[in-house]
Amino acid sequence: MLGQRARYLCGDSGCGMLGVRGSEARGGAAIEAPRSRRRPREEACPRPAALATSSGPPAAEDVNVTFEDQQKINKFARNTSRITELKEEIEVKKKQLQNLEDACDDILLAEDDCLMIPYQIGDVFISHSQEETQEMLEEAKKNLQEEIDALESRVESIQRVLADLKVQLYAKFGSNINLEADES
Repeated sequence: MLGQRARYLCGDSGCGMLGVRGSEARGGAAIEAPRSRRRPREEACPRPAALATSSGPPAAEDVNVTFEDQQKINKFARNTSRITELKEEIEVKKKQLQNLEDACDDILLAEDDCLMIPYQIGDVFISHSQEETQEMLEEAKKNLQEEIDALESRVESIQRVLADLKVQLYAKFGSNINLEADES
């Protein structure tokens, strides 16, 4: 609901837009009013002068959206979502890699060479010597780094596809489309 602010219905053009006076109007708050609540075309619009002369963005020109255009927009959205997922996965793997590096450092600092170190394999901990554990950690770090590199290369390839789609979509739609990521 729009709150207790004065509500009015634009009747001069029959547009059927429900607006709000005050700070919401300056922010561009307007919603489509149900047809049953629209005023007849003959009534004057009670819109305040400030709203009638507000300098909003110019009316966007109508551009036909073809099936191919919609497919490109959908592909852009899917790839943007996929990049976000991949970046999150990369961050998780980087934290895991940092944990493995910390474990390697802790083993190197251990003073007792005879110490048996528990190493988790699945759900089970198996005790190994420092040297064996160090080798297993190095192997795990190497595998994890390869996974990170593979994910980063996938992100780069998707970014190239997105850049190409941006060029195509902005060429057709210009300022009528926003393909920039939100900073939220």
